Amino acid sequence: MAQVDISPATALYRRARYAPAGIALVEEEQEITAAALADSVRRLARGLAEGGVRRGDRVAYLGLNSADFFRTMLAAHHLGAVYVPLNFRLAADEIRHILTDCGAHTLVAEEGHREIAESVLDETPVRRRVLAGTAAADGAAASWRALADLTASECSDRDPQPCGEDDLAVLMYTSGTTGRPKGVMLTHGNVWWNAVNVDGMVDTRPHDVNLAVAPLFHIGGLNALTLRALVRGGTVVVRRRFDAGRTLRDIARYRVDSLFAVPAMFADLSQHPDFATADLASLRACIVAGAAVPPRLIRVWADAHGVMLQQAWGMTETAPFATYLPAEHTLGKTGSAGIPMPFTDLCLKNPVTGEQVVTPMERGEICVRGANVTPGYWDDPAATAASFDSAGWFHSGDIGYLDEDGYLYVVDRLKEMIISGGENVYPAELERVLAEFPGVTEAAVVGVPDVRWGETVVAVITCAAGTPAPTVEQVREFAGRYLARYKLPTRVIVVDELPRNASGKLAKAPLRSLAAGD
Repeated sequence: MAQVDISPATALYRRARYAPAGIALVEEEQEITAAALADSVRRLARGLAEGGVRRGDRVAYLGLNSADFFRTMLAAHHLGAVYVPLNFRLAADEIRHILTDCGAHTLVAEEGHREIAESVLDETPVRRRVLAGTAAADGAAASWRALADLTASECSDRDPQPCGEDDLAVLMYTSGTTGRPKGVMLTHGNVWWNAVNVDGMVDTRPHDVNLAVAPLFHIGGLNALTLRALVRGGTVVVRRRFDAGRTLRDIARYRVDSLFAVPAMFADLSQHPDFATADLASLRACIVAGAAVPPRLIRVWADAHGVMLQQAWGMTETAPFATYLPAEHTLGKTGSAGIPMPFTDLCLKNPVTGEQVVTPMERGEICVRGANVTPGYWDDPAATAASFDSAGWFHSGDIGYLDEDGYLYVVDRLKEMIISGGENVYPAELERVLAEFPGVTEAAVVGVPDVRWGETVVAVITCAAGTPAPTVEQVREFAGRYLARYKLPTRVIVVDELPRNASGKLAKAPLRSLAAGD
């Protein structure tokens, strides 16, 4: 059987051919038709190819949400290259590591991120620098080529490279338990099958208006609903950053049908002075995921506007959704992450014995298998082997249970990851940096419940004799040189010694109690 081309670039070109006048993107009130977007993608693809990008090469992007984010991704896919969206909150050391680890050929960066990129680029394999946005790349940016110039050149005369299910589409870096980010490999099949799953469960429609306010470098912001809407015939209203007041106005003005956001965003919307009177009647596919969802938040939206926030569960490795709670069960199963997606298998396994849990309400590690699940981690066979068992199940590290009706509830994490405002924070990563703070002898990092962010990061440290205890401001200033700000502690507790268990390992339970003030 011939390979089916499932590249998003090919899907965009098909849309532009049969419905060229449809509005594909809205950026800062500028409407971009499908034909105009397709034309700019073809031009950029030619410019990238002339710069040496070939099939399989990695093209990285550093910047906020924008039309150029989509242009770069689709142009990379036109060439069969791999897209690497970078978290724009990362510190220079983290950017250096990712660009080096993935062997990035080209970096596309916005002017606001050029300086931090330039501070590390000479230590990476990046061979070409492209400056996104409308400003010309001149003066201090003389070593950069302007993306605007590339999209003004002639269109590519090459047909898009066909991409099948096993071809690598995206590398998304997520912090690892070893303290270094690791690249989650997502194939075109992973991306495509998530869309099939979403269409099979969520009330999405071909001409939906989707509001993209969650960061697009996150798999939820990009592939929960946004990419699907763009290539399927809908309109994506893309905003640089999330702003609660503007989001409420956008929903009313553009009659937004679909929206993905983390709980902290929905909480901010519900607390805005205009929430009670806002026109939110158009919202239909309204998905909340990325952190624990307070049941109260679900009720607030339902009571105030009749909007059913639909919970889902997944991660970057599942592209992103493995389960989803249909809107009709939002109130009856509040707190549940839903049922497995149509083409995704899910089971619970005893984290000690590895045996499958079959009894309702019994807890186990959530394991996933399906066409939307990553094949593994970039250039990291050890991490890949540790995440999959012999039967092909991906072990998520999350603990949950299934109720009598088969609905999933996520209750804890087997791993030590902290989720703060939808961002993943791994304690080992911050602990590694805090160990370098002058005078600190040991450091442990835990998450404690937080009404606004779900969890907040707390550092517990010990100091050398005679060393003054550092303030949280001093610790944040130091760690902020190496890590993104969302990973920094909001509190620092100094103790004489860290609690340990009988084997000498850190005992995190007493630390959490201490941090929570219990």
